[in-house]
Amino acid sequence: MSVATRIAAVCGQEIRIARRNRWVALAFGLLTLFALALTFLGAGQSAVVKADILTIAAASLATLSVYLIPLIALILSYDSLSGEMERGTLPLALATPIRRWELFLGKFLAQTAVVTAAIVAGYAIAGAVAAGLRGADAAGLVAWARLIGTSAGLGAVFVALGMAVSACCSRTGTAAAIAIGLWLVFVVLYDLALLGAVIADNGGVFTKVVFPWLVLANPADAFRIYNLVSLESAPVAGIDGLAHTLPVPPATALAVVGAWLAAALLAGIALTRRLKP
Repeated sequence: MSVATRIAAVCGQEIRIARRNRWVALAFGLLTLFALALTFLGAGQSAVVKADILTIAAASLATLSVYLIPLIALILSYDSLSGEMERGTLPLALATPIRRWELFLGKFLAQTAVVTAAIVAGYAIAGAVAAGLRGADAAGLVAWARLIGTSAGLGAVFVALGMAVSACCSRTGTAAAIAIGLWLVFVVLYDLALLGAVIADNGGVFTKVVFPWLVLANPADAFRIYNLVSLESAPVAGIDGLAHTLPVPPATALAVVGAWLAAALLAGIALTRRLKP
């Protein structure tokens, strides 16, 4: 049996488990409702700022998707390995000819596929409804496609982080607590800490030199910056306003997301190799 066959077998099994647990339907429903709500809330702004509805909706979703997509990805992945350790099924999997990195990669691909399918389907439905009611131009369609692709990348980063957490915890309760802690740090506390530092700095060196790069170092913020940097007509403020002032090309923000994905995968594979059968 080849490497690809073993990975595909694990991936297929994980997708079937996700379907039985209704994760696919739940993630799809949440993201569809979320996208539709933000799309139509932004519809009124499109006339004010004279921008396409999809452009405005893409800006809104790029700003707010960082709350929901990482949460869904972490909830989906936190028990991928710790759950098997707790149930006692991991030794059975490790007793097969499959290598540990293949097990990790197969589970990662399956869970990323679930998150990606929910994002693509949910955002595509919202975009189609909005375009059908208000029309869409080429710039709006490009912004929407870019949003879907980078949202899938953001989901993959947090799936990998969740699996890395799962690989170092033997109890699902511990893994869940750490996963929620990661979500709070990356999505909420990180930006709050930076804003507090900016207020304390009062326009000093930290605000002008260090702050923009610290924002870019966060994968969630890098995702937002990459999507917002080309949306000149979209209203953005606060930390998101850095999208138009950072002295770096958009590809840098995208590279940060890719670097986080690679680092999380390498960490997860290394931790999986240390699992006791």
